Amino acid sequence: MPNTLQLFFALLILILAGCAPNSSELPDAPVAAWPDSPIPTNAVLAHDPVMAEENGTYYVFTTGPGITVWKSENMRTWMRCPNVFAEDPDWVRKTIPEFAGHMWAPDIYFHNGFYFLYYSVSAFGKNTSCIGVATTPTLDADSPEYNWVDHGLVIQSVPGKLNWNAIDAQVLDDVNGEPYMTFGSFWSGLKLVKLEGDRLRLSESDLRMTTIASRIEHPDAPPPPEGYPTTPGSGEIEAPFIFRRAGYYYLFASIDRCCRGPESTYKVIVGRSADIKGPYLDREGKSLLEGGGTIILEGDEDWYAVGHNSVYSFNGTDYIVYHGYEKSTSEGLPRLCINELAWDNEDWPVVIPDGETTP
Repeated sequence: MPNTLQLFFALLILILAGCAPNSSELPDAPVAAWPDSPIPTNAVLAHDPVMAEENGTYYVFTTGPGITVWKSENMRTWMRCPNVFAEDPDWVRKTIPEFAGHMWAPDIYFHNGFYFLYYSVSAFGKNTSCIGVATTPTLDADSPEYNWVDHGLVIQSVPGKLNWNAIDAQVLDDVNGEPYMTFGSFWSGLKLVKLEGDRLRLSESDLRMTTIASRIEHPDAPPPPEGYPTTPGSGEIEAPFIFRRAGYYYLFASIDRCCRGPESTYKVIVGRSADIKGPYLDREGKSLLEGGGTIILEGDEDWYAVGHNSVYSFNGTDYIVYHGYEKSTSEGLPRLCINELAWDNEDWPVVIPDGETTP
């Protein structure tokens, strides 16, 4: 691996771990350092991956300066694409002065001829956070129609005033075609809100926010006299992703600690509900509002920890996409992971190991 790329990877790990002095001073990898031929999935440096398919090409979007993008024709080898944003949208630093240069946790969603990319801007370890959205009619950077247009802020959290964190968005439609956004990290847990039909802003007719998962007691309790906590606390849950299948909404989420290389303890849990607003129960019937959640992915002999997943159906096969902190490097670099997803006779998800296929 070229020395330039090694240095970039090391700097990126520091940034993702919140250890860099100021990530705005550390540029993205220069174009010359990008691989000039496809690299395998487990060589792709990735944090918080989501995926879309357009005309037989798969695109992965991950945390990074301007949102990092990769593409593949076969979901096994990948080429680097231009970032979504060449420059940060003007509103970002005006709204989040502590923004350190990396956009987090994208989500990609298709509606009415456009791809919607939701992304997070935040100050590490604080709920000084916003979720923004941009759209394009195509993901193909070589197409004359390719053009990301930023639409600005969708939702914002403010320390002390709100007990939730506006990061890690995912947007989906319910069974009636109504759009919802789920999001959240630490604090009082994972939230669900309704969007307007344009998918660019919160619903003006339904402003209710529903808590759908939490690891603290009484997540919707009123604020104490001193205000809500300004630090994350011990409610280690984030990265919600809801997948609709067979009459259920399946809520996937990540628990415990990310972004710490060999010290990471990330795991993926799941619960399900017949109603998009919950309650979501795990396989044993415990509510995700009470710390429940069936673990379906965790560290093993190859990975210190794994998490921040998304789930898709492509050409009749279901996939789970996530990142893992690999044990083959001392830094525990975050790598892209993709596995087929099966369903047992009680309709609970089962991750198919690498090298195997769904039965």
